[in-house]
Amino acid sequence: MSKQAVSLKEANKKQASSLLRKNIRKFVNNKLAMLGLAFVVIIVAASVLAPVLTSYDPNEISLGEMSQAPSAAHILGTDKLGRDVFSRVLYGGRVSVFVGVVGALSGSLIGMVLGSIAGYFGGKTDALLIRASELFQTFPEMILIMILVSILGQGVGNLILVFSITGWMTTFRMVRNEFLALREETYVQVCEAFGMSKAAVMFKQILPNVLSPVIVATTVNVAGFILSEASLSFLGVGVPSSVPTWGNILNAAKSIEVVTNYWWLWAVPGVVISVFVLAINFFGDGLRDVLDPKQQ
Repeated sequence: MSKQAVSLKEANKKQASSLLRKNIRKFVNNKLAMLGLAFVVIIVAASVLAPVLTSYDPNEISLGEMSQAPSAAHILGTDKLGRDVFSRVLYGGRVSVFVGVVGALSGSLIGMVLGSIAGYFGGKTDALLIRASELFQTFPEMILIMILVSILGQGVGNLILVFSITGWMTTFRMVRNEFLALREETYVQVCEAFGMSKAAVMFKQILPNVLSPVIVATTVNVAGFILSEASLSFLGVGVPSSVPTWGNILNAAKSIEVVTNYWWLWAVPGVVISVFVLAINFFGDGLRDVLDPKQQ
């Protein structure tokens, strides 16, 4: 390798390193983004370490301790069946966050693949996929989710599948629009001229250049799907009531008697859901400011 090539390679490394440091510094200076990241890490870590933080089984019924207010024994009180609320919130976070994250990642993956195909090939393929996305967007998202849940049935796996089916359209359009512009770039034509396969051009050469907005959109979808899971479980059509989730905890506390007399049964999960969703949105806004070139 010539000295000129080595120097150019070192210059590119320095430039990439400088840009990375600049982006990290910009993210760290965003107080709301850092606050959001801190709360996300705290809540996720608490859910993962639930067996360490509490000795109570989230489904253990204790009829002698029903509807007890927060105390030293039960720091967030107990529900109408004597189950420890703190334990249920921690273990419920595992399921709710898992459903939101996996559903968002699956939807983004489907959107990226279909968007890449539509944007790269264009023509009838693009028109067909655009019509399919418009068909899905014809229905209000929550109505469509409820229809699919009623068809597939309750369950964590089914709910993730439903979120994957209904959550790909935004990413699809985003990736498609970027591909329509990037497929005309010189480096793409050079790759095609050298005989590189279409799949390699799409997924190895073009797709990495559109990942930044997709990452931001995925974080926003995580928050949306967590809210959707809570809403569906609150209505009794999401995750089965035997599985502790934030939505199921709220579902068990929706009577007038509970709202009036046992505030800890609805206030605690409500606050946790609100804080976590806001934290993800703040974190996503921070990522957008750093990763989206249009925000630079």
